[in-house]
Amino acid sequence: MEKFKRVEGVAAPLPLVNIDTDMIIPKQFLKTIKRSGLGKALFHEMRYDEQGNENPDFVLNQDAYRDATILIAGDNFGCGSSREHAPWALKDYGIEVIIAPSFADIFFNNCFQNGMLPVRLSEGEVEHLMKVATEKPGAVFVVDLEAQEVQAPDDSVYHFDIDPFRKHCLMEGLDDIGLTLRKDDIIKDFERAYTERFPWL
Repeated sequence: MEKFKRVEGVAAPLPLVNIDTDMIIPKQFLKTIKRSGLGKALFHEMRYDEQGNENPDFVLNQDAYRDATILIAGDNFGCGSSREHAPWALKDYGIEVIIAPSFADIFFNNCFQNGMLPVRLSEGEVEHLMKVATEKPGAVFVVDLEAQEVQAPDDSVYHFDIDPFRKHCLMEGLDDIGLTLRKDDIIKDFERAYTERFPWL
């Protein structure tokens, strides 16, 4: 997992509440266990019509937001089923930060495991950022994990809270496997001693 420190990029406004995981990645795309290639199916039912053509009204189909790395959304983002394909699709598309007033717990946890930062701000703060992103298409926002700040192009700055351990893991690029491998020497010493003690196992 890559180290996460600071994201400077376009923020796409998605002013919807209760965006569930089926909206993020519909069930017909869950057959794969690969994390790559899912970005093209992100928000499939909103991005495309029945013939597979782009819906020009959807934010990510608009030129100013096509390369967005930050997504600003409404309350309870990522609710519904616990499919990990949802953060995979967002990450594969290029989204690195999601800003919302609240997240579904399982989705929130999955974001950290996949190197993405979910930022919780108050409804008023999210509404303001949504307004700025809408009125300034293509403008660059900054999300600084070390400072725990979101900086908007109108010079407004909002502080966000994050669990210190999760912050450490993101900044060091550590998922559960990475954390375990940091104890590799201890694990090998245990296995060696265990084999000597119980050679018949």
